[in-house]
Amino acid sequence: MDWQGQKLSEQLMQIMLVVFAVVSFIVGYVIGSFRMMMLIYAGGVVFTTLITVPNWPFFNRNPLNWLDSIEAERNPKPQTAPLVAKKKPAKTH
Repeated sequence: MDWQGQKLSEQLMQIMLVVFAVVSFIVGYVIGSFRMMMLIYAGGVVFTTLITVPNWPFFNRNPLNWLDSIEAERNPKPQTAPLVAKKKPAKTH
C-alpha cells in the first residue's frame, strides 16, 4: 500500500465508523433495542475492516519509484559529521 493509499484507507475507516455509529444509534433508538444497535455497529466494524485493512488495488494507485541499487552505489548519501556535545564546566564551591 502506498502513502496515498494509507491516507485513503485511514479516511475511509474514520468515515465508515462514524456513519455506522450514527446509523446504528438511530436504528437502535427507533426500535428501542440496545442489542440491535450493537449488532449493527459490530457489523459495520467488520465491514470497515474488510474494506480498509487488505491491500486492495485501489490503495496502490501511486506507487513509489525506488532508486536502483546501482544508482545508489554510484551516488552514496553524504555522511554528516557526528555532533560533539559540549560539557558544562563543573561547579566548585
